[in-house]
Amino acid sequence: MYESRHQPPAHPKVFRRRVALHVLVAIGVLAASLGLGMVGYAQFEGLAWIDAYVDAAMLLGGMGPVHTPVTFAGKLFAGGYALFAGLVFIACASLAITPFAHRLLHRFHWDEGDR
Repeated sequence: MYESRHQPPAHPKVFRRRVALHVLVAIGVLAASLGLGMVGYAQFEGLAWIDAYVDAAMLLGGMGPVHTPVTFAGKLFAGGYALFAGLVFIACASLAITPFAHRLLHRFHWDEGDR
């Protein structure tokens, strides 16, 4: 998928396509995670869909839930989803940054030539 250090950096058009693909995958992961959180909050806490959306979106955004869980199952879900949301945030940020980091590091190695 990426160039080796002995190849020149990707053409800007290829690079833009690569960035777009990474961002689309990150958006897909976020959308699936948001859907999972909405279903969990609706099932375990009996929240309306809009309230489940708010809680799931706030956790995925790193802010924390709006509604305090009241059921035992809801508390377990909220705790697990909070841990999951933190990992999703890190994964999506990594997905979006990876093409830029690779291009930056690739430029350092490409100038060295074959030694």
